[in-house]
Amino acid sequence: MPTIDVPRDLLFKTLGKTYSDEDFEDLCFDFGIELDEVTSEKMMITKEKGEEKAAGTSDLVVYKIEVPANRYDLLCMEGLVRGLLVFLKKMEAPRYKPLKPSSGKLQRLIIKPETAQVRPIGLAAVLRNIKFTQTSYNSFIDLQDKLHQNLGRRRSLVSIGTHDLDTVEGPFTYEALPPQQIKFIPLNQTKKFTAVELMELYSYESHLKPYLSIIQDKPVYPVIYDKNRVVLSMPPIINGDHTRISLDTRNVFIDITATDITKAKIVLDTLVTMFSEYCDQQFTAEYAEVEWPDGRVELYPELKYRNETVSVDFINKKIGIDETVDNVASLLTRMCLQSEVIDDKNIKVEIPPTRPDVLHACDIVEDVAIAYGFNNVKMTFPKTNTVGHQLPVNKLTDQLRLEVALAGFTEALTFALCSRDDVATNLRIDIKDIPAVHISNPKTYEFQVARTTLLSGLLKTIAANRRMPTPMKIFEISDVVLKSSEKDVGAKNQRRLCAVYYNKTPGFEVIHGLLDRVMQILNIPLEKENGYYIKAAEDPTYFPGRCADVYVNRNAIGKVGVVHPDVVRAFDLHMPVSALEINIEVFI
Repeated sequence: MPTIDVPRDLLFKTLGKTYSDEDFEDLCFDFGIELDEVTSEKMMITKEKGEEKAAGTSDLVVYKIEVPANRYDLLCMEGLVRGLLVFLKKMEAPRYKPLKPSSGKLQRLIIKPETAQVRPIGLAAVLRNIKFTQTSYNSFIDLQDKLHQNLGRRRSLVSIGTHDLDTVEGPFTYEALPPQQIKFIPLNQTKKFTAVELMELYSYESHLKPYLSIIQDKPVYPVIYDKNRVVLSMPPIINGDHTRISLDTRNVFIDITATDITKAKIVLDTLVTMFSEYCDQQFTAEYAEVEWPDGRVELYPELKYRNETVSVDFINKKIGIDETVDNVASLLTRMCLQSEVIDDKNIKVEIPPTRPDVLHACDIVEDVAIAYGFNNVKMTFPKTNTVGHQLPVNKLTDQLRLEVALAGFTEALTFALCSRDDVATNLRIDIKDIPAVHISNPKTYEFQVARTTLLSGLLKTIAANRRMPTPMKIFEISDVVLKSSEKDVGAKNQRRLCAVYYNKTPGFEVIHGLLDRVMQILNIPLEKENGYYIKAAEDPTYFPGRCADVYVNRNAIGKVGVVHPDVVRAFDLHMPVSALEINIEVFI
């Protein structure tokens, strides 16, 4: 979950009360958040970089507070303090309003059709007559970073640009141009760069490098201009230096570019509601017009309120309490959800624009539970009794693990994902002949498919431990994944036992002995009719004439044999390997 850093003394001053660390930790728990750490800037730098780097840094105490990932209104000190004050009944939840400017002339953002090739959505708003302090300015920047990382998915879905409105002139245009045609002075630079040069410049900068791939391969790059062709930003990478905000900025123009309209609205609403408290007219934001490529003109921010009706009986039943309608309404109001009693069974709950996390009646129930206090819910025995037990396949797995380990084999645990070569080429099999489940967008070469065999993972394990003394005897009991038209998801898991023996000689008799021991433990006799037996077979993974199918009740359940030398070399091994791999689900 995301963590925010809050100066303790400033927090207590804003809350109007000084707490001990223990008392504040209790308050955080009551509010549904967690005091994660009590530290300071000096302690944090000392921990990360050493005492020399920490010399001269601040000793002021900082609270690291962990907040729920979907509570975007708590990602800054402003929202946290506001929520706590309402929770403590020291203030009423503010009412957020979008307003038209006194001059009557709205700022306009015109979205050009070509932006559909890269980032088709653009929104805007204005914070008018705002007053920043160093603390609130830092919080303003920090909230943008957290929204970028959290809701914006590292700027891939949503990116934010904030600008000093007094340095530019509307209307603004959101365009998409070839990178060679975009040229401006980026933030914290002194000369102009083309977009191509910027991509090269930021490829060596750790802060911005992760975002370059979002647009780097696109034929056009997004850019926002003002009336005089001054560049405000090249989203989602960097703002222009011309419009940088400072402590002296009084009017802030906010642009949001995105690929998801819902998330864009949430980010815009969150940003303006959190920092509109520093405007002369508190908790208000100025409308901006957005002209879409199809000619539609819409006003943003929306700052919409919506109503939900919930049953008190439903709330009481879900939590396990017995509260009156009035008490439940009061608890919801403490969570910034203004509530009104409709009748003796129902409550109308108003969801503010700061609470996009409230999607369903269950979210409202959760807030009632938080305000009521989880520790105050009386413990009761459930009305139904159930007895849990281990799944048969897992019980068998644990029993076999113990017995195979007692036979002198060491257990390994390998990745469930592997490369296509691991399950096909390296095993001398065509990938088309394998019922493998492929990953549509693998991040690395090592994780392209779900494994269809345990053998390749064990061979890689031996390769990584070649310097260990031989013989090596290792095993694994885990699932493989196979395509299956019988399953609604198109694939099934199959529990298998795989063991390998690696030494100067193949040691087929060792692996064969392990097979006999497993069957002895399972009380399966060596006979064709109602027991097990092996039958010579050919498999490209195994040496010709040294491979057999394992049958139980006349059904093939796996293979045992000496691994083919080409397979051994493919896994960078230099001595013979014998292997056993069987399906153990047939024994359940």
